[in-house]
Amino acid sequence: MTTFALESEHATDTQLGSSIPQALIGAVAIGRNEGERLRRCLESLVDRVGQVVYVDSGSNDGSVELAESLGVHVVNLDLSRPFTAARARNEGIAALREIAARTEFVQVIDGDCAVIDGWLEAAWQAINETDRTALVCGRRRERFPDETIYNRLCDMEWDGLAGEVSSCGGDALIRLSAFNEVNGYDGSLIAGEEPEMCVRLRAVEWKIVRIDQGMAWHDAAMTRFGQFWKRAERAGHAYAEGNARHGHRPERFRRREVRSIVFWSFVFPLLVLALAVPTFGASCALAAVAYSRQWIRIRRDRIALGDSKANSGRYAFFVLVGKFAQLTGIAKYWTRRLLRRQSTLIEYK
Repeated sequence: MTTFALESEHATDTQLGSSIPQALIGAVAIGRNEGERLRRCLESLVDRVGQVVYVDSGSNDGSVELAESLGVHVVNLDLSRPFTAARARNEGIAALREIAARTEFVQVIDGDCAVIDGWLEAAWQAINETDRTALVCGRRRERFPDETIYNRLCDMEWDGLAGEVSSCGGDALIRLSAFNEVNGYDGSLIAGEEPEMCVRLRAVEWKIVRIDQGMAWHDAAMTRFGQFWKRAERAGHAYAEGNARHGHRPERFRRREVRSIVFWSFVFPLLVLALAVPTFGASCALAAVAYSRQWIRIRRDRIALGDSKANSGRYAFFVLVGKFAQLTGIAKYWTRRLLRRQSTLIEYK
């Protein structure tokens, strides 16, 4: 596992302001009713970049007033049109370019996150190592990983190796010329908009880079199994739509994930049920052996990354359980597509 230092949340002007050209870097945060989490988010950016834009999607907790009190430019998203995070980020970046014309790079971040000390400096250096680096991401860390198993799962999920990668998540430093070349995020996507944009960026020979650096603190606030289920369901929807759009490309985008979900949560259980009619005991044994082997494989892979045996075992268990939730997301995507209905948000909090 790549080791990331647990940096403090706030950087000083000495650490950042003197080493990066603030006028060239802006930030866009998106959120709704994030409360104190939004304050932490915006305060981690104000005075550290040239301009901060906050895109609000109908908050009623004073988020807009909070942002304005910090000198942040606010965009109130038009909610007469379906909301997506992709559309919010697109509109935030459009507003940023209008009010800060010199901006060449933008840090995008969710309102429940806060930039970690040293991230902007490290990301600025990395994105300028070559002029074909479209965006740079780092290690998102869960703020309270020990509060619930679901928070811990998030923290483990976001770990990964540094180097050139295929995609990023919701937080990244983006080169606007690359963003503009592919027309930004696809505003119609309810989830998975970041990997989908990365597919299009890589298709025109832009690079996606992950660096060995803490990037953002995240507050998942996941306390119930139902939240875990909804989050996994959303991932399944994103896999299905991503595969439907780009599965024809040489990399067969998301095909492996979709096939794995469908096999382990539908095809294999169906096979077990079919065998249960003549040989109930044998079918139960088959299921136990097959899922145990998968659990062992996933657990082994996590231990190899440096996770504890206990956490690796829990992670493996929830990966297997999550496939059934992901299957519901796949089913929802294809049902709505066949009925020509627009997908709606799948929210877990």
